[in-house]
Amino acid sequence: MSRKRALIADTFCLMKRRRSAADAVTGDSHEGAADIRSSLQNLMTLFSRKLFNDSLPPVVLKHQLYSLHSDKTSVDKQLNELRASGELLMFQLGFDSEAFALVFAEDYRAKVLQGEAGRETLETVEKFLDKLIPGCSDLSFNKEKMLKEFLFTDSEITQLVKSGVLTVRDAGSWWLSIPNSGKFIKYFIKGRKAVLGMVKKSKYGEILKTELEGRRTTSHVKFQMKYHIHDIVGAELVECIQTTSGTLLRYVDGNIN
Repeated sequence: MSRKRALIADTFCLMKRRRSAADAVTGDSHEGAADIRSSLQNLMTLFSRKLFNDSLPPVVLKHQLYSLHSDKTSVDKQLNELRASGELLMFQLGFDSEAFALVFAEDYRAKVLQGEAGRETLETVEKFLDKLIPGCSDLSFNKEKMLKEFLFTDSEITQLVKSGVLTVRDAGSWWLSIPNSGKFIKYFIKGRKAVLGMVKKSKYGEILKTELEGRRTTSHVKFQMKYHIHDIVGAELVECIQTTSGTLLRYVDGNIN
Protein backbone atom coordinates (compact mmCIF):
# COMPACT_ATOMS: atom_id res chain seq x y z
CA MET A 1 0.00 0.00 0.00
CA SER A 2 1.40 3.37 -0.97
CA ARG A 3 2.67 5.56 1.83
CA LYS A 4 1.85 8.66 -0.20
CA ARG A 5 -1.87 8.50 0.39
CA ALA A 6 -3.19 11.42 2.39
CA LEU A 7 -4.19 10.89 6.02
CA ILE A 8 -7.43 12.78 5.73
CA ALA A 9 -9.77 12.90 2.79
CA ASP A 10 -13.28 11.56 2.40
CA THR A 11 -11.62 8.46 3.76
CA PHE A 12 -8.11 7.92 5.06
CA CYS A 13 -6.01 4.84 4.92
CA LEU A 14 -4.91 2.60 7.72
CA MET A 15 -1.61 1.23 6.49
CA LYS A 16 -0.86 -2.44 6.32
CA ARG A 17 0.04 -3.25 9.89
CA ARG A 18 3.46 -4.62 10.76
CA ARG A 19 3.58 -7.20 13.50
CA SER A 20 6.76 -5.62 14.90
CA ALA A 21 4.97 -2.37 15.74
CA ALA A 22 2.67 -3.95 18.28
CA ASP A 23 5.39 -6.25 19.55
CA ALA A 24 7.55 -3.24 20.31
CA VAL A 25 4.91 -1.71 22.56
CA THR A 26 3.86 -4.55 24.82
CA GLY A 27 4.97 -7.85 23.34
CA ASP A 28 2.96 -10.66 21.81
CA SER A 29 -0.23 -11.99 23.37
CA HIS A 30 -2.12 -15.23 22.93
CA GLU A 31 -4.77 -14.95 25.63
CA GLY A 32 -8.46 -15.27 24.86
CA ALA A 33 -11.63 -13.25 25.13
CA ALA A 34 -11.14 -12.43 28.81
CA ASP A 35 -7.82 -10.76 28.02
CA ILE A 36 -9.31 -8.86 25.07
CA ARG A 37 -12.19 -7.76 27.26
CA SER A 38 -9.72 -6.49 29.85
CA SER A 39 -7.78 -4.58 27.19
CA LEU A 40 -11.00 -3.03 25.90
CA GLN A 41 -11.96 -1.94 29.39
CA ASN A 42 -8.53 -0.36 29.92
CA LEU A 43 -8.66 1.49 26.60
CA MET A 44 -12.15 2.74 27.38
CA THR A 45 -10.89 4.40 30.56
CA LEU A 46 -8.95 6.72 28.20
CA PHE A 47 -12.16 7.81 26.45
CA SER A 48 -13.11 11.38 27.35
CA ARG A 49 -16.73 11.12 28.53
CA LYS A 50 -16.91 14.75 29.67
CA LEU A 51 -15.95 15.94 26.20
CA PHE A 52 -19.38 14.82 25.00
CA ASN A 53 -21.30 15.69 28.17
CA ASP A 54 -21.50 11.96 28.90
CA SER A 55 -23.86 11.49 25.94
CA LEU A 56 -21.71 8.86 24.21
CA PRO A 57 -20.75 5.39 25.39
CA PRO A 58 -16.98 4.79 25.68
CA VAL A 59 -15.66 4.08 22.17
CA VAL A 60 -12.51 2.18 21.20
CA LEU A 61 -11.24 1.64 17.66
CA LYS A 62 -10.57 -1.99 16.83
CA HIS A 63 -7.03 -1.27 15.63
CA GLN A 64 -6.17 0.28 19.00
CA LEU A 65 -6.23 -3.27 20.36
CA TYR A 66 -3.47 -4.12 17.88
CA SER A 67 -1.17 -1.80 19.84
CA LEU A 68 -1.58 -4.20 22.77
CA HIS A 69 -1.89 -7.58 21.03
CA SER A 70 0.21 -8.35 17.97
CA ASP A 71 -1.69 -11.53 17.07
CA LYS A 72 -4.37 -9.73 15.08
CA THR A 73 -6.06 -12.93 13.93
CA SER A 74 -6.56 -13.93 17.55
CA VAL A 75 -7.84 -10.44 18.45
CA ASP A 76 -10.40 -10.57 15.64
CA LYS A 77 -11.50 -14.06 16.65
CA GLN A 78 -12.04 -13.08 20.27
CA LEU A 79 -13.88 -9.91 19.25
CA ASN A 80 -16.20 -11.98 17.08
CA GLU A 81 -16.93 -14.22 20.06
CA LEU A 82 -17.76 -11.22 22.24
CA ARG A 83 -20.01 -9.86 19.50
CA ALA A 84 -21.75 -13.20 18.95
CA SER A 85 -22.49 -13.44 22.67
CA GLY A 86 -24.15 -10.02 22.61
CA GLU A 87 -21.55 -8.42 24.87
CA LEU A 88 -19.92 -6.20 22.25
CA LEU A 89 -21.13 -4.17 19.27
CA MET A 90 -19.05 -3.05 16.30
CA PHE A 91 -19.68 -0.06 14.02
CA GLN A 92 -18.27 1.04 10.66
CA LEU A 93 -17.58 4.72 11.28
CA GLY A 94 -17.63 5.84 7.68
CA PHE A 95 -14.37 7.81 7.42
CA ASP A 96 -12.39 4.72 6.44
CA SER A 97 -13.42 1.26 5.29
CA GLU A 98 -11.18 -0.34 7.93
CA ALA A 99 -12.04 1.91 10.85
CA PHE A 100 -14.31 0.01 13.21
CA ALA A 101 -15.58 1.29 16.55
CA LEU A 102 -16.18 -1.06 19.48
CA VAL A 103 -18.72 -0.38 22.23
CA PHE A 104 -19.95 -2.65 25.01
CA ALA A 105 -23.59 -3.47 24.28
CA GLU A 106 -24.92 -2.44 27.67
CA ASP A 107 -23.10 0.90 27.47
CA TYR A 108 -24.64 1.43 24.05
CA ARG A 109 -28.12 0.54 25.27
CA ALA A 110 -27.84 2.84 28.28
CA LYS A 111 -26.67 5.88 26.30
CA VAL A 112 -29.14 5.36 23.45
CA LEU A 113 -32.08 5.07 25.86
CA GLN A 114 -30.79 8.06 27.83
CA GLY A 115 -30.88 10.11 24.66
CA GLU A 116 -34.32 8.79 23.70
CA ALA A 117 -36.00 9.62 27.01
CA GLY A 118 -39.27 11.42 26.38
CA ARG A 119 -39.09 11.11 22.59
CA GLU A 120 -41.75 9.58 20.35
CA THR A 121 -39.17 7.22 18.86
CA LEU A 122 -38.37 5.57 22.23
CA GLU A 123 -40.64 2.54 21.84
CA THR A 124 -39.31 1.73 18.37
CA VAL A 125 -35.70 2.14 19.49
CA GLU A 126 -36.27 -0.16 22.49
CA LYS A 127 -37.73 -2.77 20.14
CA PHE A 128 -34.67 -2.48 17.91
CA LEU A 129 -32.23 -2.82 20.83
CA ASP A 130 -34.10 -5.90 22.08
CA LYS A 131 -33.57 -7.55 18.70
CA LEU A 132 -30.00 -6.30 18.21
CA ILE A 133 -28.18 -6.88 21.48
CA PRO A 134 -28.83 -10.57 22.28
CA GLY A 135 -26.37 -11.62 19.60
CA CYS A 136 -26.79 -9.80 16.29
CA SER A 137 -23.31 -9.08 14.95
CA ASP A 138 -24.34 -7.31 11.75
CA LEU A 139 -22.73 -4.00 10.83
CA SER A 140 -25.55 -3.11 8.45
CA PHE A 141 -29.09 -4.18 7.65
CA ASN A 142 -30.96 -4.42 4.37
CA LYS A 143 -34.63 -3.69 3.96
CA GLU A 144 -35.60 -7.36 3.66
CA LYS A 145 -34.05 -8.19 7.03
CA MET A 146 -35.57 -5.14 8.70
CA LEU A 147 -39.05 -5.95 7.37
CA LYS A 148 -39.15 -9.76 7.41
CA GLU A 149 -36.77 -10.79 10.19
CA PHE A 150 -36.89 -7.84 12.57
CA LEU A 151 -40.54 -7.11 11.66
CA PHE A 152 -40.20 -3.34 11.40
CA THR A 153 -42.45 -1.20 9.24
CA ASP A 154 -41.15 1.44 6.84
CA SER A 155 -42.34 4.06 9.30
CA GLU A 156 -40.41 2.45 12.15
CA ILE A 157 -37.24 2.28 10.04
CA THR A 158 -37.60 6.00 9.44
CA GLN A 159 -37.86 6.49 13.21
CA LEU A 160 -34.67 4.47 13.77
CA VAL A 161 -32.82 6.66 11.28
CA LYS A 162 -34.23 9.76 12.96
CA SER A 163 -33.00 8.51 16.35
CA GLY A 164 -29.49 7.92 14.99
CA VAL A 165 -29.19 4.18 15.66
CA LEU A 166 -29.24 3.64 11.90
CA THR A 167 -27.69 5.74 9.13
CA VAL A 168 -28.30 5.33 5.43
CA ARG A 169 -25.73 3.15 3.70
CA ASP A 170 -27.35 3.15 0.27
CA ALA A 171 -30.80 2.64 -1.19
CA GLY A 172 -32.49 -0.02 0.93
CA SER A 173 -29.75 -0.58 3.52
CA TRP A 174 -28.52 1.06 6.70
CA TRP A 175 -25.42 1.05 8.90
CA LEU A 176 -25.75 0.40 12.60
CA SER A 177 -24.56 3.65 14.18
CA ILE A 178 -23.83 5.47 17.41
CA PRO A 179 -26.16 8.45 17.87
CA ASN A 180 -24.35 11.80 18.03
CA SER A 181 -21.00 10.28 17.03
CA GLY A 182 -20.20 12.96 14.45
CA LYS A 183 -18.32 15.10 16.95
CA PHE A 184 -16.31 12.06 18.09
CA ILE A 185 -15.21 11.35 14.53
CA LYS A 186 -14.28 15.00 13.97
CA TYR A 187 -12.19 15.19 17.15
CA PHE A 188 -10.59 11.81 16.50
CA ILE A 189 -9.39 12.68 13.00
CA LYS A 190 -8.16 16.13 14.04
CA GLY A 191 -6.37 14.69 17.07
CA ARG A 192 -4.71 11.95 15.06
CA LYS A 193 -3.33 14.46 12.58
CA ALA A 194 -2.06 16.71 15.40
CA VAL A 195 -0.33 13.89 17.28
CA LEU A 196 1.31 12.61 14.09
CA GLY A 197 2.47 16.18 13.51
CA MET A 198 4.14 16.19 16.93
CA VAL A 199 6.07 13.06 15.99
CA LYS A 200 7.05 14.47 12.59
CA LYS A 201 8.28 17.77 14.08
CA SER A 202 10.44 16.02 16.68
CA LYS A 203 14.18 15.74 16.05
CA TYR A 204 14.80 13.21 13.28
CA GLY A 205 11.04 12.64 13.14
CA GLU A 206 11.07 10.39 16.18
CA ILE A 207 10.17 10.66 19.84
CA LEU A 208 10.14 8.38 22.87
CA LYS A 209 6.68 7.06 23.59
CA THR A 210 6.95 8.14 27.23
CA GLU A 211 7.88 11.67 26.16
CA LEU A 212 4.90 11.90 23.81
CA GLU A 213 2.60 10.60 26.55
CA GLY A 214 3.79 13.46 28.74
CA ARG A 215 3.15 16.15 26.15
CA ARG A 216 0.44 18.68 26.95
CA THR A 217 -2.52 18.36 24.65
CA THR A 218 -3.38 21.25 22.35
CA SER A 219 -6.70 22.66 21.18
CA HIS A 220 -6.51 20.16 18.33
CA VAL A 221 -6.10 17.17 20.66
CA LYS A 222 -9.28 16.67 22.65
CA PHE A 223 -8.65 13.10 23.80
CA GLN A 224 -6.02 11.86 26.23
CA MET A 225 -2.64 11.51 24.55
CA LYS A 226 -2.49 7.79 25.32
CA TYR A 227 -5.76 7.27 23.41
CA HIS A 228 -4.16 8.70 20.27
CA ILE A 229 -0.89 6.83 20.80
CA HIS A 230 -2.76 3.53 20.84
CA ASP A 231 -4.38 4.68 17.60
CA ILE A 232 -1.25 5.63 15.66
CA VAL A 233 0.63 2.55 16.89
CA GLY A 234 -2.22 0.11 16.22
CA ALA A 235 -2.82 1.61 12.78
CA GLU A 236 0.93 1.56 12.12
CA LEU A 237 1.06 5.22 11.24
CA VAL A 238 4.34 5.28 13.17
CA GLU A 239 7.12 2.72 13.48
CA CYS A 240 7.93 1.40 16.94
CA ILE A 241 11.59 0.80 17.77
CA GLN A 242 12.83 -0.63 21.04
CA THR A 243 15.75 1.28 22.56
CA THR A 244 17.54 1.22 25.90
CA SER A 245 15.52 4.33 26.81
CA GLY A 246 12.18 2.74 25.93
CA THR A 247 9.96 2.54 22.86
CA LEU A 248 10.77 5.07 20.16
CA LEU A 249 8.00 6.20 17.80
CA ARG A 250 9.25 7.13 14.35
CA TYR A 251 7.23 9.14 11.85
CA VAL A 252 6.48 7.35 8.60
CA ASP A 253 6.69 9.61 5.53
CA GLY A 254 3.42 10.18 3.72
CA ASN A 255 1.01 9.91 6.65
CA ILE A 256 0.04 13.58 6.86
CA ASN A 257 0.13 16.49 4.45
